[in-house]
Formats: sequence, C-alpha cells, structure tokens
Amino acid sequence: MPRRFDSDLNDIKRTDLAVMSREELEEWAWRLHELARLLANRAGEDSSTSSRPPSSDDPYRREARSKPAEGGGETSSVAPPEGAGKPEERKTGKPAGKQPGAKGHWRCQPIVVSGEIPHAPTVCAACGAVLRLDLKRRCVGAHNSLELVRGEMSLQVTATKHLYFAVRCLCGHETIVRPGVGARSEIEGRRRNLQLSERCLVGPMLTTFIAELALRFRLSRRKIQEFLHDWLGLELGAATIERCVHESGLASEPVVEQLVRDVRAAEILHIDETPWYQKGDLRWMWVMVTATTTVFHIGSRRKEELTTLIGEAFLGWLVTDGYLAYRDHPRRQRCLAHLIRKGLALAEGYYGAGSGFGRDLVRDLRRLIERVHDGEGGDTHAVKRLMARIKWNCQCNRDEFEKKVRELAGEILNDWDAVVAFVWDPTLPPTNNEAERALRHAVIARRISFGTRTDEGSRFYAAALSVIDTCRRRGVETWGYVGSLIAATRASLPPPAIPTRAVA
Repeated sequence: MPRRFDSDLNDIKRTDLAVMSREELEEWAWRLHELARLLANRAGEDSSTSSRPPSSDDPYRREARSKPAEGGGETSSVAPPEGAGKPEERKTGKPAGKQPGAKGHWRCQPIVVSGEIPHAPTVCAACGAVLRLDLKRRCVGAHNSLELVRGEMSLQVTATKHLYFAVRCLCGHETIVRPGVGARSEIEGRRRNLQLSERCLVGPMLTTFIAELALRFRLSRRKIQEFLHDWLGLELGAATIERCVHESGLASEPVVEQLVRDVRAAEILHIDETPWYQKGDLRWMWVMVTATTTVFHIGSRRKEELTTLIGEAFLGWLVTDGYLAYRDHPRRQRCLAHLIRKGLALAEGYYGAGSGFGRDLVRDLRRLIERVHDGEGGDTHAVKRLMARIKWNCQCNRDEFEKKVRELAGEILNDWDAVVAFVWDPTLPPTNNEAERALRHAVIARRISFGTRTDEGSRFYAAALSVIDTCRRRGVETWGYVGSLIAATRASLPPPAIPTRAVA
C-alpha cells in the first residue's frame, strides 16, 4: 500500500528537533499542521458531507447532524437531548405502504388457464366408506394459480384452475374438500395478518423464484416486478411480491429450529456478527457456521444473545474474533486473520519501532499457519521456536509508547491459549473465514436495502437465509427444497427435513 504522507515521519526523533534551525522548525510545524487539518477534515466526513455511500457511516454515530446555533454561530449551551447518540428514526406520522383511501390497482392482464385440477374427497368423513366416482358431486369453490415450470433450459409460467368438490355418501353425509390452511403470522394492530394457504394466486415454485430474486440476488420489489413483466410476461403487484418473500421466511422458521439444534451439537462452530439496521435502529446479524449448517439471527450484541443462540451447555470449539462475549468459552480458537490484519496496519503505519513489531508478527503468524498446515505439530522444534518468538515479541512491546502497539501485544498475550489452540489440534482452522464469507452476502444486502423494517421482517429474512445457505452447504438442490417446503407449510403438513447430503 503506498504511503500518502511524508516518508520521513518515522525518521524524525525528539533529539533531532533540538538541533534544527528556526526555519526548519517552522517548516516542520506547518507541514504537521496541514497534515492534522487534512486528517481532521477526513474524520469528520460522512455520507451527508461527501460522496461516500450511507452504508459507510459509523453505525454508532448515525444521529442527525446538529444544526448551527442561531445568533452569529455561537455554540449553544443547551444540554443535548436524552436520545442523543442513538440512531435516528424517521417519524412521518403514517405507516409504510398504501394509505387508506388511496386509489387501488386492478389486474390488467387476463389469466389464461391452461388446465384444471379437480380436488374431490375419496373417503366419507362420517362413515369412512370409499366415495365412488359415480356419486353425485357439486363444485364448492375454485381459484386460479400461477406456477413456474422449469424445463431443461427454459422457464414457463402456467395458469391452472383448482376446483374443489363436495360428494354425498350413500349414508347421507356430504364430505367437502377445501384448500389447506397452514402457518399464520400475527401482529397486534395489523389489518391483515399473513396466512399461508393453498388458495393462493402464486404457486409454490413461483413463490420460491420470487424469493430467490429478493434474497439471493438482492433485487428490490419494484425490480422483481419489472423483471417478471419484461421477461416472463407476468403482472404481479408489489404487495404480492412482498407476500411471497414473507411466505418463504415464515415457512423456513420451523426448519431453523432444527438447524439450531444441529449447531449446538457441532464439534467446531464458526461464529461472527455484523451491524444490521431495523427501521434505522442498530441491530446485529449473527451467523453460526458448521460443516453442514448455517444459521443467521438478527438481535442485539449482548452476551445473553450469544448464550441464547448456542445454549449454555455447548461443548464444542468456537472459532471467533476477539469480541469479549466469546472469551468465557473454554474451548476457543482465535481468528489469526484478524491479528494479521492488525499487524499489517502497524507495519504499514507510522508507529516507529512498533512498525517493526507489526512486520515480525505478520511474518511469524503466517509461518506458524504454514507449518501446522504442513503437518508439523506443537512438539516440533520449529513450531515451538515460532510460538516462543511471537510471545517474546508481544512481551517486549506490551509497554510500548504507541497505544495500538501495546494494545495488540496485550491482546495476544491475554488470549494466548486461544491464539495457538490450532497448533495442538490439527482439525481446528486458524481463521474464521467460514463465518466471514457467510456474512458477506448479508453485508452487501444491508448496503443496498439498509436492513429491515420490522421484527417480523428480520425474523423471516434470517430464517430464509439460514435455509438457503444450509441447502447450498449440504449440496441440496436449494429451490426445489424451498418450493416443497412452502407447499407443505401451505397445506399444514410437517416441513421436509434438509438432507445431510445431496440426493443421488
């Protein structure tokens, strides 16, 4: 990385100032003044004062910028409001979405039905007799369903009419077949709750396809609407698209409960967290990754949240970063990639002798990873020498003048057992790359959509991502499974389990 400032910032020492002439001191003071002004201006920039995107703003400082005080720019002595420092929440006085009394939008595209599917009872609900085909029947209901049919190299949307019949048995009882009614999500005060049912305009596979565009390819509801219209000739409203995305999340929640149990029984668990926003408020997205399972969760960053996720009796290994909430777990591997990045920051910065410590630390940590990867255990002379050198360098710099240097040295020494745990157990990975890769997709989505808006939306988003990533990790055909999951949930059937490996 090229250095942006003077190359001799590291070379100047306090004793050199004593022998400088007045002109040289003035020149040095002016250069440092310009540098300080540049850095101060850069530190004060955010998305409202520069071309940076809003996603680059500090998650802890998203409050509105203070207005200039009246009366010639004098600083106001009024104490800051009680909520200062908290994320700003826009209060417009009306809920999101179409407002009551707004003009409705009706379907302009006629539905051309290509076939009919009859649903008639086969057994009498009263006497249990088999209902013959020649018995009198009557149609009690019907609805159209749009479904996505996947060919070898094609996609086609078809419309099917589902007919529901009532049949009268010889005993006199009339048995009626109606569309199945599945899971329901209720929110107090909402006009219409989310109810999964077989009586739905959008079929399971088309619902899955829409959810894929939103969750996996990160398209907005309007972009999905445009894509369906332009490429598949299908006209759907934004509310219908939103319902499809929520249905996939609601259907995924029972499956996630089993995935959490799988995570708690794992031998090695990668875990990480990243900021997430819910209607402007700061939340945190957690991810837990094992060899065959991935679970996402949106909540707080408190230690109690971690205990809720992995349970109090988790006995496996945790692979984590240096967050304090993880440090009470007795079996833990510290991510060395984080320490290497911190060492690189010292090596390429202006930290005097601390830059040399950063270079040595990066070199020794990388060599330690290479030797363990090549099969050398903690009993070999080369590995013992590397660990002793890393520890000795940290001890020598624990009281260094530069704050970042002594903090890094102290961090490694205080967490030494977790730093070198992989040396004694070759099955442990030295980095937390699995969890960081799993979070990358959600981080990109957060930068595009700025998070979610409701608790329900956060739950559904995390549950759907958990099922999608677990299917991909286990080699399961993702969208076929999600389609069958939505179909089962609409019919109030038990959700199918995700296979542990791909079905031949």
